[in-house]
Amino acid sequence: MLPLLLMMIEVLKSKLHRVTVTEANLNYIGSVTIDEALMEAANLIENEKVHVLNNNNGERFETYVIKGSRNSGVICLNGAAARKVQIGDIILIMSYCFMDFEEAKTHVPRLVFPHTETNRLTK
Repeated sequence: MLPLLLMMIEVLKSKLHRVTVTEANLNYIGSVTIDEALMEAANLIENEKVHVLNNNNGERFETYVIKGSRNSGVICLNGAAARKVQIGDIILIMSYCFMDFEEAKTHVPRLVFPHTETNRLTK
């Protein structure tokens, strides 16, 4: 008899909802620089793969996280991703994780809704 295999599914882990792009740096290696306080609030870590969705132009792309200065409000798209945004664009940043199907039924993702104009956490 074959062993029972767990069914793993990919679910939303973290989301920064409606943050504003503060910088776009084409001449950087790549990634998205995110304020460290926002990273912690959203349970994101440096080098984690994220999806970026641009509300202004419909672009959707993947990159990875670089830690920005704490409480700076920085959201900077670097490298090729800088061509997908303009400063002032409103974006969503999301990460996903794999988990067992049954565990996923009770999973609650970390959703963060910072102040859109300042990218600062609201109380």
